[in-house]
Amino acid sequence: MDHFGSRRAWRRGAWLAAALWQAAAFGAAPPALPSVVVSAAAGGEAVAYDGVVEAVRQTVIAAQVPGAVVALTVKAGDAVKAGQVLARLDARAALQTAAAGDAQVRAARAELEVATRELERQRALFAKQYISQAAVERAEAQFKATEAQVSAQLAQAGAARTQSGFYVLTAPYAGVIAEVAVVQGDMAMPGRALMTLYDPGALRVTAPVPQGVAARLGGSEAARASRLEIPGLPAERAAQVPARVTVLPAADPATHTVPVRFDLPAGVPAAPGMFARAWLPLAGAGEARLSVPAKSIVRRAELTAVYVLDPAGKPLLRQVRLGREHGANVEILAGVAAGERVVTDPQAAARAR
Repeated sequence: MDHFGSRRAWRRGAWLAAALWQAAAFGAAPPALPSVVVSAAAGGEAVAYDGVVEAVRQTVIAAQVPGAVVALTVKAGDAVKAGQVLARLDARAALQTAAAGDAQVRAARAELEVATRELERQRALFAKQYISQAAVERAEAQFKATEAQVSAQLAQAGAARTQSGFYVLTAPYAGVIAEVAVVQGDMAMPGRALMTLYDPGALRVTAPVPQGVAARLGGSEAARASRLEIPGLPAERAAQVPARVTVLPAADPATHTVPVRFDLPAGVPAAPGMFARAWLPLAGAGEARLSVPAKSIVRRAELTAVYVLDPAGKPLLRQVRLGREHGANVEILAGVAAGERVVTDPQAAARAR
């Protein structure tokens, strides 16, 4: 074979080898995708119900009388003591009324003093038989009328002083100011909320629980088996064990749920309004739940789905309906069945398709 023939043979062989390699590459099976088997677990382990942190003692401070707010001595977040002054209203008119009442009391007492002396003189004259019995009786009647007038004036003056005290708002107990709804100069009206006060030493979590689950709660056993989770707190304080569980004796006719109160231990740094979860081991006993790793969930716009492997190992995108999250897993309410394999790497499954 000459030189040119050997070169043509070499090129033909190289082209054939490249074609065989390409064909082998395209015909080879795709690499195996990481997946997990969907399994059913007993649902009685722990089921979470969303709730909210509440204060056992929370008071809306409102005025009993109308008046302009002339002083605000606290702001939101301040800790106050029992009896501490929170706000003052314009009490000039009330103070004038109280002063007028005190003046009327002094006048009535002066009249009572005159009536007392007159009665003593009449009795002395009657003892000497200078006047008749009727004159003494008239003096006694005048004395009693003046004495009753003094009592009435004292009552009116006391009411005026009590009324003037309504213009100073004080804390009914020690707590924390949660909200101040007015500023200096606003007009306070009876019943209008001025500020909110709560006691941070007594907090609870209230959660609506299905009536069938609530019927199985109650007593110290439920408190020991229940768990509370407050995501807004530091990790070391987020999980709490309720001190007591109270099931309210009323159900919501629209949702058929019963409010259940879980008393928090003392010292938990929570605040009213914070989101919380109540984990109830007794809820959902005997039911089966399907769960998959949260990283296997695909979210595209309004679509929530997972990649499920068919018998041939091909990933198929299937829409699912999610439930609650449990650590690194998420509950699947519909869309997959127990025993199917779900791809845990959605991006690799999308490329394999």
